[in-house]
Amino acid sequence: MMRLACCTVLLFVLRLLVGLPWFQVLPSILIFYLGSGGWKFIHIFAKTIGRDVHAAGVLIKVKWNVKRHLRERNTLPKIFAETVRRHGDKTALIFEGTGEKWSFRQLDEYSNRVANLLLQRGFVEGDVVALFMESRSQYVGLWLGMAKIGVEAALINFNLRLEALVHCVTISNAKAVVFGSELTKGEERGGGGRRGWRSR
Repeated sequence: MMRLACCTVLLFVLRLLVGLPWFQVLPSILIFYLGSGGWKFIHIFAKTIGRDVHAAGVLIKVKWNVKRHLRERNTLPKIFAETVRRHGDKTALIFEGTGEKWSFRQLDEYSNRVANLLLQRGFVEGDVVALFMESRSQYVGLWLGMAKIGVEAALINFNLRLEALVHCVTISNAKAVVFGSELTKGEERGGGGRRGWRSR
C-alpha cells in the first residue's frame, strides 16, 4: 500500500511539478516500483495470470449460456431432459457417504416417479412443498421431480429444530413436507400438522 502511495506521489511530482511528458513519467514510475520491491507483484501476476484468464473464460461462458437459456425460455427440467438424451448412462450423482452412483437416466426415472406421485396426491403448478432432509441422492431427484410439474421446493436446512423449523415451514407456505426418516423427530416437533411423507 505504501509503495502504491509513493508511486502516486511520484506521478504528481514528475508530471505536475517537474512537467515531464508521459513517455518519461510512466517508465520512471515503473522503475521506481520495481526498485522498491514491486517484482513480487510481477512474480505473482505471472504465476496467476493463467488461472485468472481461465476463470474469466468460464465466467463468460456461463453468462453466455444463461443468456441463451433465458432467450430460448429453457427451464431446468427441459435442460435436464436434453442432458438425459445426450448422456443418459453417464454418472449424474455420486453420494459421498455411500459411494452410491446414479446415472442421468436413473435420476430422470426417479424424478418422474416423484412428479407422478405429487400429481396423484393433488399437487398442481405453483404449490410449495418443503424439502427437509440431509444430503442424499434422492434430494436432487425430489427437487427435480417437483420442478417438472411446476411445484416449488422450499429447501429447509436440515439442522433446524423446534421454533426455527416451524418458522421456516410456515413462512414457505408449504402444503406438505417431504422429510428424511433421520429427521422424523424434528418433523414431529416442528411439523405443525402439515401433510408429509417420508423418504427412504
